[in-house]
Amino acid sequence: MDFRRLFRLSATGLTAAVLLVSGCTSGGSSSGGASPESGAPAELKKFYGQKLGWRECGVPGFQCATMKAPLDYDKPNGTEIKLAVARKKATGPGKRLGSLQVNPGGPGGSAIDYLQGYAGIGYPAPVRARYDMVAMDPRGVARSAPVECFTGPEMDAYTQVDQTPDDMAERDLLAASYKKLAQGCEKRAAEVLPHVSTVEAARDMDIFRAVVGDKKLMYVGASYGTFLGATYAELFPTRVGRLVLDGAMDPSLPAAELNRDQTAGFETAFQAFAADCVKQPDCPLGSGSPADAGRRMKDFFNDLDAKPIPTGEERELGESLATMGVINAMYDESGWPGLRDSLRSAMDGDGSGLLALADSYYEREGDGSYTNLMYANAAVNCLDLPAGFTRPAEVQKALPSFEKASPVFGTGFAWASLNCAYWPAKATGTPHRIEAKGAPPILVVGTTRDPATPYKWAQSLAEQLSSGVLLTYDGDGHTAYGRGSDCVDTAINTYLLEGTPPKNGKKC
Repeated sequence: MDFRRLFRLSATGLTAAVLLVSGCTSGGSSSGGASPESGAPAELKKFYGQKLGWRECGVPGFQCATMKAPLDYDKPNGTEIKLAVARKKATGPGKRLGSLQVNPGGPGGSAIDYLQGYAGIGYPAPVRARYDMVAMDPRGVARSAPVECFTGPEMDAYTQVDQTPDDMAERDLLAASYKKLAQGCEKRAAEVLPHVSTVEAARDMDIFRAVVGDKKLMYVGASYGTFLGATYAELFPTRVGRLVLDGAMDPSLPAAELNRDQTAGFETAFQAFAADCVKQPDCPLGSGSPADAGRRMKDFFNDLDAKPIPTGEERELGESLATMGVINAMYDESGWPGLRDSLRSAMDGDGSGLLALADSYYEREGDGSYTNLMYANAAVNCLDLPAGFTRPAEVQKALPSFEKASPVFGTGFAWASLNCAYWPAKATGTPHRIEAKGAPPILVVGTTRDPATPYKWAQSLAEQLSSGVLLTYDGDGHTAYGRGSDCVDTAINTYLLEGTPPKNGKKC
């Protein structure tokens, strides 16, 4: 299971991940407490000074705890929110360097699942030897006051709505589905919905830094986790230790431009897949050029739009689910052979393979339920930035630019940008440059053919940050750390262990 497929369209879910942790059990010890350098304002002292009751929680070697934070930082004496945290202690040898917080992105990804399923066991051994590996599910996510919106059957219906409307009736149905999502979230999560912004999550991270006893934040954030890390640096530049921002987002862009850039990113990834596919004897998209393969892919989507195919269960495979299945495979080139198989089967009338890929993308469980990742994804995105488009007519006008960015995916991506138009909680963030003046060197990592966070975003963020250092990976897939490049891994490990970043502009 790949925990690195992380940043998702604002209208969809997040990453495919297995819930590896069971409910926490009682027992264990208390530890932590705010350091004198925490700099907490008086009204937040009780949060910065809290002690965590660490306990075993179902996965050998890991401990869990519950941390408290104000639901509304403007009302610190009001309602409190409970945030789930976890850790794996440094294994040694070598002097402990503190705690390394990790976040997999999303927004809406469970950092605890990422810690227990990948980072705590899969990060390079020298890093795990010197750091306590720690994670916090951000507010609104997984175990931390999760945003809930739909029942399983309601979510099934939502995922099958036509994302490429051909007429006014289909356009109205799509807008109605976005309204229904917003209404469901407001009904089931009204209290937390206005308080799941990235700024609030970053402030929670600073409390967590303090209660585990660290003077500075050590952090690795992937995908959306780079925006979370950059926001932390903007709020607390003097508390930054060593920050790795891998698969970077550009905080200066408005929502519509972010979505259009991501559209182009997925087209770049698809062209890389197509170029590989047409060289294979089993390519279902033919043996011509990548452009020919793209046209055949688009024709296949159109065929499914007109007539869905069976999958072996009640749900048929239409264009929307098939598109999500293909998109899912764009996050890592290791998924390309499986995508070829699924496409070939679908073109022969069996949609089960692409449906499985779509279900993985949406995190649909075997019993028909869903995790909350899609709901948290929308909730955070719709708070962080004003809606990309506020009414269908604006999408219609923008369609040519999206279709130019991606002939294969452009139409669906454009309409997906409408989902925040009906959101019940008003956006609290705005696009802006993040400079984080006063912070030590911050390492920004970009992959040249990253589908979800285009390389130019990493270039932009590194330029914005007053102490940004850019590390480039010339490759495919989403994010770079731990993907097999010794050059990338050595540079990041050296930075985390010794504090020495690579030369700005280094390429691997």
